[in-house]
Amino acid sequence: MLIARLIADPATLETRLNAAIAALEADGIRIAEAVMLDFCSDVLQLMLPGDDEAALRRALDAHFPECDGLIARDLIQVPQVFVSDMDSTMIGQECIDELADFAGLKPQIAAITERAMQGELDFAAALRERVGLLEGLDEAAISTCLADRIQPMDGARTLVATLKHRGCKAVLVTGGFHHFADPVAADLGFERVVANRLAVSEGRLAGGLVGGITDSSVKAAVLEEEAAALGDDAITLATGDGANDIPMLQAATYGVSYRAKPKARAAANGWIDRGDLTAILKLLDIPERDWVAR
Repeated sequence: MLIARLIADPATLETRLNAAIAALEADGIRIAEAVMLDFCSDVLQLMLPGDDEAALRRALDAHFPECDGLIARDLIQVPQVFVSDMDSTMIGQECIDELADFAGLKPQIAAITERAMQGELDFAAALRERVGLLEGLDEAAISTCLADRIQPMDGARTLVATLKHRGCKAVLVTGGFHHFADPVAADLGFERVVANRLAVSEGRLAGGLVGGITDSSVKAAVLEEEAAALGDDAITLATGDGANDIPMLQAATYGVSYRAKPKARAAANGWIDRGDLTAILKLLDIPERDWVAR
């Protein structure tokens, strides 16, 4: 049995649903049930026999553009662990790009960031190249950048607070830097941070990193480690937006891409293209009256 939940434009919902049903029936798949989750809810739930997730995803992508969705193979539950990327997911910026602006290098570094997020460049090599370009930048620029430019993504605080209120552990894992991730995590309510560490010498960036690199394999390993601590049946949620997040998204029970690059969106079984991060709470069927606002 497959379960899909969608949040889409209510004005065209019925028309698009009929078109998706026709496409699925052409593939030999019949929908067992299509209902709104509760009275006045904007979440449509579909239940289908079988396990042809690829066909379901094709139909939804074709007929529900600009929607938020989640596909699962079992009853959708509130997760016990939430592991999230930071840049362009929990915050609206790419920290290294904003920091590069202080060195007069934003266009050059942002171009490398974009290619890495699209999966066109090796993440570790691209990170080292960008960090190397920042050599000599005053460490004080980080504090200024944090204060002036780094803002939480809409819905981030409410998402984290509500999940934690339900007993879910929140972990921030990022290919960015502890200089940014630690204060962001404290602000948003994350309980653990895994990130890269910038090398600093005499108050200036040294152009390198201290310790290992938090890459896609580390992100997935963190999620798997947190799940293993809870046992084989742990329900996990991951969010991210770039190619570096793909293994983590695929390892999670619910891997939700947020305004993501095409490769990351295709790899996830959930996606937010329309709403803010609180759409995840709706897809988990947590009523708005039970959200914890921060």
